Amino acid sequence: MAGAPPAWGVQYTLSLPSEAAARAAAAELSVMGHRLTAVRVHDHFRFAPSSASYDRPSMDPELEGWWQVFSLAVYSGYERMDLEPFFRSERLRVAHVARTHGGFEQGCVEGHAATLEEFFTRDGLVHEQPGADVALPSPLPRDPAGPPAGPPWKRSEIGEPAAVVQAVVAVAERMYGSAEDAPDAVGWLLDEEFAFGEPYGSTGEFLGDLADAVAHQGTCTDDTVAAVPFLVELLRAEGVAPGSRLVLLGDLLRLAASGPAAAVALADRIAALEYVREEPAAEYLTRRAIGSELPRLLSRWDEESAAARFVLAALTALCGLQDQRALSAPTAVPAPAGSSRADAVSLLAALLHDDREGLASALDRLASWLPGIAEKAAGPNVDPRTLGLAILPGLVLEDVTSGIAAERDLP
Repeated sequence: MAGAPPAWGVQYTLSLPSEAAARAAAAELSVMGHRLTAVRVHDHFRFAPSSASYDRPSMDPELEGWWQVFSLAVYSGYERMDLEPFFRSERLRVAHVARTHGGFEQGCVEGHAATLEEFFTRDGLVHEQPGADVALPSPLPRDPAGPPAGPPWKRSEIGEPAAVVQAVVAVAERMYGSAEDAPDAVGWLLDEEFAFGEPYGSTGEFLGDLADAVAHQGTCTDDTVAAVPFLVELLRAEGVAPGSRLVLLGDLLRLAASGPAAAVALADRIAALEYVREEPAAEYLTRRAIGSELPRLLSRWDEESAAARFVLAALTALCGLQDQRALSAPTAVPAPAGSSRADAVSLLAALLHDDREGLASALDRLASWLPGIAEKAAGPNVDPRTLGLAILPGLVLEDVTSGIAAERDLP
């Protein structure tokens, strides 16, 4: 008989405006059953002569003078995946503690409890409960079952790797001529090392490398802005297979949503610091560049597949454009009542038509079966429209990419 799984640990980090607020929050976490809780001034290693960070500039100057709480909670008796529904409620509880004392939850790290406890920095330790575990409900909560999916999309071939690479390089050559004249995110396609390198084993691998070159780990930069016209030309090129076009449209959709997604993630921090967040220039300019190019993509509306129209309508909502074709798209998407697609379409329609009541209803339905959305929506500082824009790409792309033929199905 297998033994019990090792205890799992989560170390939470809270940022608070004063030492008194930090100590009060730490006391609450200790009452919740956290094993180790420490309170330290923000960037405390900058003030320790023995530290490599001593006297260096702050990595987060906005929090100069703030305090942090580091708290280790231990959960025993279950495998990590079984604990996920409960962990969502725990993250909400910890975030509430931070907000109550004027701060925000800054993140958490997970791992085997024994390892996290061994390496827990005890400077500023204010509460210690040896062997303490957080009490778990019995039975553990479970994620709700989701509704059935919508009807299948028409199969979209992704294309052979060599053919897709050739089509992409051809667009780069036509637009820029050489690597020296291309944006940094595109120049590698015209480099000799790329031309004479090993061929790609899969189209997905190549498209993934392209997406990472345009926005490394999804982060928008000046290079991302410069690469938007190139991505649009790819979408208009004849040699790019329909499935690959859907992948590229998805890349644009995610990039356009980077600003709203960051705003949702930082909502409590923004409220605690009492300032109006200005969207980073690269995120704003990327979305504006996509919006400027979008009419060229919408001009081919009648030639697009139903799945591509769904993505284009979502892209129109994210860019704030008013286009009659996109506005009518939700009624044309095959989305039977009670399906997951119907909920995504309702969200899209509310965003396109700036329907506040429809938006609230759509978010409520989505939160009823998608715990990740419920967790985001529970934050009192999250703007509903911003949340809708942030989650729209994931909903749309999870649906439409189910219609992309797997590469193992290529003839």
